[in-house]
Formats: sequence, structure tokens, C-alpha cells
Amino acid sequence: MSNPITHIAVIRLSAMGDVAMTVPVIRALVKQNPSVKVTVVSRPFFYPFFADISNVNFFAVDVKGRHKGFLGLLKLYSDLKKLNIDAVADLHNVLRSIVVRNIFALSGKKVAHTDKGRADKKALTRAENKIFQPVKSMVDRHVETFKALGFFVDLSNPIFPEKAKLSGEVLKISGEKENYKWIGIAPFAQYESKVYPLDLMQKVIDDLAQKANFKIFLFGGGKKEIEQLNTLAKNKENVIVVAGKLSFEQELQLISNLEIMLSMDSGNAHIAAMLGVNVITLWGATHPYAGFKPFNQPMENCLVSDREKYPLLPTSVYGNKKVVGYEDVMRTISVQKIISSIQSHLA
Repeated sequence: MSNPITHIAVIRLSAMGDVAMTVPVIRALVKQNPSVKVTVVSRPFFYPFFADISNVNFFAVDVKGRHKGFLGLLKLYSDLKKLNIDAVADLHNVLRSIVVRNIFALSGKKVAHTDKGRADKKALTRAENKIFQPVKSMVDRHVETFKALGFFVDLSNPIFPEKAKLSGEVLKISGEKENYKWIGIAPFAQYESKVYPLDLMQKVIDDLAQKANFKIFLFGGGKKEIEQLNTLAKNKENVIVVAGKLSFEQELQLISNLEIMLSMDSGNAHIAAMLGVNVITLWGATHPYAGFKPFNQPMENCLVSDREKYPLLPTSVYGNKKVVGYEDVMRTISVQKIISSIQSHLA
């Protein structure tokens, strides 16, 4: 019997990496269930993530205006109801999305939400009686959410978009690709505990820049990060600071054309992964076992800090907790290991 659901509202409002992790799942859902239409409910900034996926529309939530506060959530429900939504997949599972999905449920629509596995993550990150084993990935948890709505999603052979055609504005910054190997480096993260020491990152960049056929693009945002990126670039011809020079859509074009992205446990890792780019990630206070390993990337691409020297790792799911004596855990990831990992993908 065919599933009566033909139009699903998928809610995931933030943050950038978390929204990016929904993309491969939604791409597979509509490819494998062509009769289904999806409306992604998220912040307007994330529209470019979904722009190329057929059968997917985007509804921009106005969290600071029309959809602000409880009355705003009622308006959000009213706005979505007009789209003839059959079911709701809440991939965020926070107060805002819970209110909206529950109103849909009360109106007789089928709803499902992603279980974030908080107990398992707590067991992984606690100091005592730590259970050091992988928890279910967020991508797999999202697959289960759609399964609860009656849809099977198979991610064993993922489909990625074709490399984006670079616009003139991007080419002014990047130059033509020609015979270069393009390497992206995103050296920052929301929390300091997830950032590789900049003096060591400088050594990584200096070493890679010695290869004439390597072109390195540095990603970041904000005045302070741009200043730090300019220092890392040190006027090297084949090291280009992208931050502040391109729009978000243009950055996505560039990332899709990279051979590899070196990133912290942060949004850029998930963006590159959703575009089918190889990603090397560096892990400090956090760990890929917590369920945020970039999509379709092998475990060997995740370079983790030394747990023999720092047995309490991981100390945090998101990197927002500080542990005395654990400030320098990422110094246990050697510069040479990072360089070797990158070069193994460029041979």
C-alpha cells in the first residue's frame, strides 16, 4: 500500500553544521520516494543548501519578526498549514519546533521527531564511568525520523550534486583551476576547545604552500578571524583568504570544487561533506563518536587528540565545556599527521 503522505514539512532551524547534516538525508528521501514533496522550514540563510534538490521547497522562518515568540509560532503553523502539509519531520526537537509539530499533531497530521540521544552522549563525555563507544550518528537518527513517517531512506550509495560552475566573481578570487589541487582550510570553530593551535596550523599551511601545484583557500568570518587568516596566508601566492570576499552562495561554489577540506569539528566540515568533498577533521574536546562525524567520511579522516595522555576525552559533545589541564589536547595531533592525511587524498 502506498504511503498517503505526499508533502512533508521538515523543520531544522539552526545551526549551520546541523542543517548541512540534513541535506544528504533529504536528497536521498526525495530521490528514493519521487512522489514525496518536501518543504524545508529553516532560516533564510540556509536556502542555498537546498536550492538544487528537486521536489524540495524552502520556507524561510522569520524568527525576529513574524514568527517571533509564541504568537509567532502560531503564525508559523498557520503559514505552513496553507501549504497543504501532510506530515511533519522535526529534525531539530527544540521548544520552537516542538510547539509547531504538536499543533500539527492536534490537527490530525502525522508527526515524528529526531531523538538526539542525550543519554548516550552524556555517557560518552562524562568524567566517571565513561562509556567510550560510538553513539548513533545524527544522520542515522534523521533517517529513523523519516522511517517513523513510513519512508525508507537508504544512504549506502549517496548521491552528491555535480561540482558547481564557478561564477566570474569566484574566479576573480580563485583563478582558473587548471592543474592545481585545491585545498580548503577552515581553522576556526565556535568554541576554543575545538580549534587547532594557530602556531601549528601555520606550520601546516607553510608546508602545503611549498607545493607549487597546491592552491590553498582559507575560510572563516568576522574581522578578528580575517586578520588571523591574513597572518596565516603571509602573502603566499598560492594561499588565498576567502573570508569576507565572497557571498555564502559563492563560497559553496568554491567548496564544491575543492579536492579536500581541512576543518575543525564545525560547520565547514559538514558543508564540504554534503557536497561530496573529502574532509579531514581535527578533534579536540569533542569526538566523532558523539554522532557528528561528517557524512560519508571514513573514520581515518577524523584526526583525534591523544586519549592515552588525556583519558577524559571527549569532555564535551559540542566543545562548550572547559576542563582544567585539557587546554592543549589538540597539540597531540601532529602537523605531519595532518599533512600526510591531506596528501594521501591528493596523490
